[in-house]
Amino acid sequence: MKDNFSKQAADYSKFRPQYPEEMIQYIISFVDDKSTALDLATGNGQVAHKLSAHFKNVFATDISQKQLDNAIQAENIIYHKESAEKTSFANHQFDLIVVAQAVHWFKFEEFYKEIYRILKPEGIFAVLGYGLFFTNPDSDKILRHFYYDIVGAYWDAERKYLDENYETIPFPFDEIATEKFQNQFIWTFEELVGYLQTWSSVQHYISKNNQNPIDLIYEDLKLSWESNDKKVTFPLLLRIGKLK
Repeated sequence: MKDNFSKQAADYSKFRPQYPEEMIQYIISFVDDKSTALDLATGNGQVAHKLSAHFKNVFATDISQKQLDNAIQAENIIYHKESAEKTSFANHQFDLIVVAQAVHWFKFEEFYKEIYRILKPEGIFAVLGYGLFFTNPDSDKILRHFYYDIVGAYWDAERKYLDENYETIPFPFDEIATEKFQNQFIWTFEELVGYLQTWSSVQHYISKNNQNPIDLIYEDLKLSWESNDKKVTFPLLLRIGKLK
């Protein structure tokens, strides 16, 4: 798994959108035993924290110590620094395993072999994510130019799985048909720019060009944002399965 997010871990914790409680409730509705859950590539721990209200124990892992240093704490969350493809957990330990906005970074064959090892036979596996957000038409025009034309070449190849709504990832499970979800926010301009700053493509652009690409659209985007409704909508991605 690549570590694209250590450098901006604090921003990631502050600006990345949360998943709605209704989506979390929907996922756990498929889980019979609420003893032990695992959040892989937990990042800032937002999903682990939501699960901690419903499970006796929640484990959460990430390869970035900086991400874990910024993670949300709770008495029943145990954080580990380790990869998703090779964990330290016991065979058939978990009732629920989730991975949010990260499965596209994994080595699929190794990862799914590990899921089959550590998930209970009757357990649930869920992949969560969110695609490119949309907003008012005027700001969308600027943001899509930014996404495709300015930083488009700086996305890792794995980004295509998100652009394809996780429909093309390998998914070797008995899949459960799911409802569709989306997430809506009202964002200040600071929150919008803060979120853009967490994009791995933006960080790659800065590293290569010694310039922040957001500066190229900053003034136009600010003018557009302040004169519109500031509403942001994220299409949410969800796939749920059980062991075959």
